[in-house]
Amino acid sequence: MAPFEALYGRTCRSLLFWDDLSEAPVIGPEMIREMSDKVKLIQFRMRTAQDLQSKYVNVRRRPLSFEQGDRVFLKISPFRGWFIKRGKLSPRFIGSYKILDKVGDLAYRLYLPPTLSGIHDVFYLSMPRKYEPDASHVLRPDEDKLDETLSYFEIPIKILDRKEKNLINKSIPLVKVQWSRRGV
Repeated sequence: MAPFEALYGRTCRSLLFWDDLSEAPVIGPEMIREMSDKVKLIQFRMRTAQDLQSKYVNVRRRPLSFEQGDRVFLKISPFRGWFIKRGKLSPRFIGSYKILDKVGDLAYRLYLPPTLSGIHDVFYLSMPRKYEPDASHVLRPDEDKLDETLSYFEIPIKILDRKEKNLINKSIPLVKVQWSRRGV
């Protein structure tokens, strides 16, 4: 018996397996009792397997909750082009920001600085991450200048070096640029 049939009491009617319902045999009470016992056994084994898998998953999972006044980092989305910049070394979190209050069961209102005034201040539970205070952690007060579209642009200062990489069929020019913010 397939798991679908055991759970729902009927066969899965797909294009690959289409039962003709007119050919169903007459079933006696003994066969019904035996089938119901097998269904209960299958459901028990499936529940055991699901519990085992959920035990493995729940090892690292913990309920998230924040209190009013806690400080949190805010997860940003570099793939949408919001906030700062894209790429491998782009930051995943910005902040830390103070939680003003809890909005509903799964959302929090944050105090955002005036530079982020164009962003709605209520965030879903998965966006903030708990900030653990550390004396060696230094935050820059003026992190990034964002425009009204929540984008950040760096300006090249000068070209430091030029090279050409020669491949079989073509050559690729390489340029080393000094940017306005990071140095090289």
